[in-house]
Amino acid sequence: MAPMKLAIIGGGPSAFYVASRLLSLVPQTSTGTPPLRIHMFDRLWAPHGLVRYGVAPDHPENCTHKFDAAAEDPRLRFFGNVDVGSGAAPIPHTLQLPLSSVFANYTHVVFATGCTLPTMHPSLPPSPYCVPALSLVHWYTQHPSAPPPPPLERITHVSLIGNGNVSLDVARMLLTPPHVLEKYDVPRPVLDVLSRSQVKHVSIFARRGPLEAAFTTKELRVLVNLPDAAMVPIPQPILDETPLGEPTRQQGRILQLLRKGSTNPFGTTAKTWSLEFFRSPTGLAAPAPGSGSGLARLALAHTALSADHGRAVPTGATSAVATSLVVTSLGFRADPQGPFYDPALSRMRTAPGGRVVDPGAGAALRNVYASGWAATGARGVLAATMMDAYAVADAVLSDWLPGPDVRTTPVPAGAVTAHPGEPVASADALSAPVKVVLNPTPHPEELPVEVVEGLTRGVVTEYGDWKRVDGEEVRRGAETGKERERMRWEEAKAFLGRGSP
Repeated sequence: MAPMKLAIIGGGPSAFYVASRLLSLVPQTSTGTPPLRIHMFDRLWAPHGLVRYGVAPDHPENCTHKFDAAAEDPRLRFFGNVDVGSGAAPIPHTLQLPLSSVFANYTHVVFATGCTLPTMHPSLPPSPYCVPALSLVHWYTQHPSAPPPPPLERITHVSLIGNGNVSLDVARMLLTPPHVLEKYDVPRPVLDVLSRSQVKHVSIFARRGPLEAAFTTKELRVLVNLPDAAMVPIPQPILDETPLGEPTRQQGRILQLLRKGSTNPFGTTAKTWSLEFFRSPTGLAAPAPGSGSGLARLALAHTALSADHGRAVPTGATSAVATSLVVTSLGFRADPQGPFYDPALSRMRTAPGGRVVDPGAGAALRNVYASGWAATGARGVLAATMMDAYAVADAVLSDWLPGPDVRTTPVPAGAVTAHPGEPVASADALSAPVKVVLNPTPHPEELPVEVVEGLTRGVVTEYGDWKRVDGEEVRRGAETGKERERMRWEEAKAFLGRGSP
């Protein structure tokens, strides 16, 4: 059996699910060189990606035990603070690892780099009065990119554009009293900013109606039950919207919650929130000089569903809202500077099994794969990410050990595919001439020289370092009755004995 030396680029859920699946299916050898080695590289110093730095701290995902179990396997090594690519590092303290060095040192590569950039609204460019939701998420999760905190002491009204779960997360973080949040994994600097907040109302705008809402029943239920906030009642005609087809169970539950309203009746709380359906932003005007209000003007087009295709179309009516801050929450996209980026898809192009296709040549790259959002775009919940990762692991094994019995898990319908309407790399790409970019016979144990130097300088972290920090964060949190007290990289570096913060 020819050894596999696999580099996984990324350290989030998809990366760990691929690694976990491969490790569970390839037995360890008792003597000699094991046939499988996995090196995982993440640009963040701490592992787990969106589980640590994307999920609202009061709604954690309980899946890290599986990742810990994978990391205990001696065939897997994690290296944090390693940014793979040739562009400028978005996080100053990361080590730059050229892709050419990865290709020279590994027989296989899986990209699990996700979608790290926010999708912007063409009518709402970033400004002091308009920021992407990702900036707030990275602020309240203490992401290493370290965005500045929002000036909540000067903000009274927030307008969220988009009604997915991230929008509801942001609304909940802004409306929940800090004394309620302080028992969760919310960093102390974040709590300090929230304690000075003057936010009184959060508007959540959506271009379609409640039947087309992107949020889940679970997230809506939490929002309607907030202790110190109330929902503005939704006009009855909107709740009586006629569905284009048979309503799903989730649609029925969402309508039931919206008709019932919030636990606190409207008018009984100091803070309120509203779901503004059938509204699409068309522009944002900064406060007039000398106005003194500090409120920008958000222009909105009123919309309705087209009977032909169910899309939102303008009705011709317009309105405007005075607001302190607009937060766009319209999804995520891949970095255009990333390897094998296909501008037609705003991510990597893949053939079945997550096999990466060269966007120029149109043929699959031998032993190069993509998993999770890197392959599918930013869609699906954690369970879908897991199934996609398992399908990619299946493809890796099928290509490494071709034979009738190699398939290990059924590929679910829709796994590792494109969005509806997108051009898709056909299975014919697999039979076309392939481009070889990897080293078929690297040293089975050696790391890229850049990583070795990074370990020597104390810049690169390993999973054992993370477990030490993890334990210390939990210990510090317990002292004040919290789940944990998060460290920034400077604090973690000092704790690990690699310099002072």
